[in-house]
Amino acid sequence: MADIFAVTQQALLGFDVELVDVERAPLGLLRVVIDRPEGVRIEDCEQVSRQLSHAFEVDNIDYKRLEVSSPGVDRPLRRLADYVRFADQRIELRLREAVESRKVFTGVLRVAGDASSPVLSLDYEDQAGKPQTLPFSFDDVDRAHLDPVLDFKGKKR
Repeated sequence: MADIFAVTQQALLGFDVELVDVERAPLGLLRVVIDRPEGVRIEDCEQVSRQLSHAFEVDNIDYKRLEVSSPGVDRPLRRLADYVRFADQRIELRLREAVESRKVFTGVLRVAGDASSPVLSLDYEDQAGKPQTLPFSFDDVDRAHLDPVLDFKGKKR
């Protein structure tokens, strides 16, 4: 899988997209997730799909179907740079080790310091509704993803 990720990353060097994930799924599906600061457009997915089809053919990467998509509103945070990029956003954080008998926290990601050595914390409310701050390191994280609050009601007339 590391080879596929490396080949994919290399093939996308000239594109204005960020490679978020590469995943093999059942029945020969190869799923590639890309992102851009302005959001992923259908044209981006088409261009990346064409580019990767050629690159995978050259590198003899076996797959039956290629799927290129955006990470969606609940984008996973995989690298330290993702935490810096999405500072001040609402996230769901799952820690490797429990803190106060909890592993899963939801709150606002805070990042202090510079991008090369950021200091991470999460502002959340405890079970009593009191504001708390949870300092954590990148190595403490099992997984994390954006957790935006979506309003599907729109404006009332």
